[in-house]
Amino acid sequence: MFEVLVFVYENYWRGDACPESQQLGRKLTAVGFEADEIAEALRWLDGLHIASHSPILTPSPLAIEAMDFPATDSLRVYSVAEQDHLGAECLGFVSFLETAGVLAPVMREIVLDRAMAASGNPVTLDDLKIIILMVYWSFGEEPDALVLDELCDDASDRVAH
Repeated sequence: MFEVLVFVYENYWRGDACPESQQLGRKLTAVGFEADEIAEALRWLDGLHIASHSPILTPSPLAIEAMDFPATDSLRVYSVAEQDHLGAECLGFVSFLETAGVLAPVMREIVLDRAMAASGNPVTLDDLKIIILMVYWSFGEEPDALVLDELCDDASDRVAH
């Protein structure tokens, strides 16, 4: 599924530029992806579309302002299912992005929702990075260059100084 998502990200730079599911499915079939990978990716993308356009998960700026949301002293507590499915490495990476101020709470919730909908137990860090890229993509936002580098870089090749 993640190879399909990367293909979609690379070929349709913004979520609103992506064709409808049927047309996208035909394109992915023509490119050579397996039918089960395509079906899983299309279900996942439909869920992403619903989550990124949900008024509950993505309240309007006026609603956010009126609710003073999120409170500055709020704390996200992860359920046992989230901890098991994401693992310490992925939760640490999400916390890193939040602390760096590049992952808003609304986007974090969508990342967590989509990560919970993804296969893998636990989800790997590389897969989580693709999920985060796809959430940015669905909002039509390009991550900051340093964030994009962090999301696309293979940390295993790094040498500690």
